[in-house]
Amino acid sequence: MGELLAIGALLLFSLNVIITKVASGRLDLNTGFLISISMNVLFAGLIFLGQWMYNGYSMEFHGWGFFMFMLSGLFASYLGRYLYFDSIAKLGPAKASTFMISNPLFTVIISWLFLHEQLHALELAAMFVVMLGLFIVSFKPTQAGRAVKATAAGSDSTSGNSNQHAGQSAKKRWSGLIQPGVWLALMGSISYALGNITRGTAIHDWNEPVLGGFVGALTGLLLQVLLNKTTRTFLSDLRAADRKGVWLYAISGILTITAQIGHMAAMHYIPISVATLITNSQPLLVIPLSYFLLKNQEGINLCTIVGSLLVLLGISAIILN
Repeated sequence: MGELLAIGALLLFSLNVIITKVASGRLDLNTGFLISISMNVLFAGLIFLGQWMYNGYSMEFHGWGFFMFMLSGLFASYLGRYLYFDSIAKLGPAKASTFMISNPLFTVIISWLFLHEQLHALELAAMFVVMLGLFIVSFKPTQAGRAVKATAAGSDSTSGNSNQHAGQSAKKRWSGLIQPGVWLALMGSISYALGNITRGTAIHDWNEPVLGGFVGALTGLLLQVLLNKTTRTFLSDLRAADRKGVWLYAISGILTITAQIGHMAAMHYIPISVATLITNSQPLLVIPLSYFLLKNQEGINLCTIVGSLLVLLGISAIILN
């Protein structure tokens, strides 16, 4: 049962990546984010209301579980989602989803640091494989080549400015290796890892995935309204926004909250790490979908595929060890 719920969440998350990529080209990210998370709250609220009525308006309250659901909203619904949306717009859906599947890796690291879980040699080797895969996905040969040329040009400069040119060339060389949006994707991955831990802790204390999805989404929405100044012009921006972009972000909100509920429900039946690994194996679906539906707009090549497979291989070794 848990595996089926996780696979269903995987399908919804993968479809959302493609929709978000299309929507980001038609509507401002901040406006789209607010639309998406608002739909999270509305859709999850409707499902919870129906569930509550079906159960005879009764429910036992768990304070610790409720608090963990709120924390998951901070890490996943607010920080993780915003960073992920921005990375999709900058990296493209296939590459952004590859970085997102590294959040089980960060879950392992966080557990090791704060829960004192031990890492074995195989797990350390698998972590190296994941980092190698991420590097391959983010590596840009053309920019690296330009950085090398800049280094050569710097060597022809006058001796008085040689140290300055060398420093600038080295900086260009390293910046050429990493695409814009990579750090956003990595920070989003860490935020989602923290969200996975808090959600799993909440579900083990209080098995209410629909309520958890609603509380987490509501927390994320409130944080967005309080901390983001652009929310003050949301209504006026919405009236002037591209209608198709609005509907795409609304659909994205429905897909993401349904996938989150499925992911949390799976955690009740199978280990958190296994459920997270399955739902974050998005490149296996996103890469072919992106290639055919978006006509390879982001330039998916052999490096993208090999890097994605290495990341998935490394994470699988960690989780299944």
